[in-house]
Amino acid sequence: MKFSDFSPPLVAILRGLPAADAVWVGDLLYEAGFRLIEVPLNRPGAIDAIGQLTERKWPDALIGGGTMLDLNDVDAVFAAGGRMMVAPNCNPAVIRHAAGLGMLCAPGIATPTEAFAALEAGAHALKLFPAEAIGHAGLAALRSTLPAGTDYWPVGGITPDALAGWIEAGATGFGLGSALYRPGIAAADLKVAAQDFIAAWGRAQGEM
Repeated sequence: MKFSDFSPPLVAILRGLPAADAVWVGDLLYEAGFRLIEVPLNRPGAIDAIGQLTERKWPDALIGGGTMLDLNDVDAVFAAGGRMMVAPNCNPAVIRHAAGLGMLCAPGIATPTEAFAALEAGAHALKLFPAEAIGHAGLAALRSTLPAGTDYWPVGGITPDALAGWIEAGATGFGLGSALYRPGIAAADLKVAAQDFIAAWGRAQGEM
């Protein structure tokens, strides 16, 4: 597997997702076109929610955990059926462990040093976090030093209107947080937000 197998490369970050809501939220996002779903582990019930999502058995989707900080996090997500590792930081030992289990890895980086360490450890994509601080110029600087073909996924403050500018700067995917999902969101509002992001990605691709 590689991240390019899943299109569009938009990761739905479902922070605080209750396990009881996982099925309807996941189904709605899948029907809207999302194929990458992350449940951060720094909220209660995250592992249960990941298990609920993996039980949907979508053949062309990838479910995983976010805020995966240590080897125990990797093992817990893997046991729940998750096959994607996302973190806000670059911990080579965690990346190697997840990659060794066959998980797709998108650790967080903000500097060239972190980026090279993440790639050496087996990262498949680099999560640019916090994207607001790195900015388009920061991404351009990273691209000038890192290997061609590296995937860059800005995360933090990403809205539908922001996609085109980031793609022009070199982003190849995105992690979408509170602008897409927040606990307690109504199904109708989540559907609109999901459709807005999918449409924005399509428009940005058409403009390139």
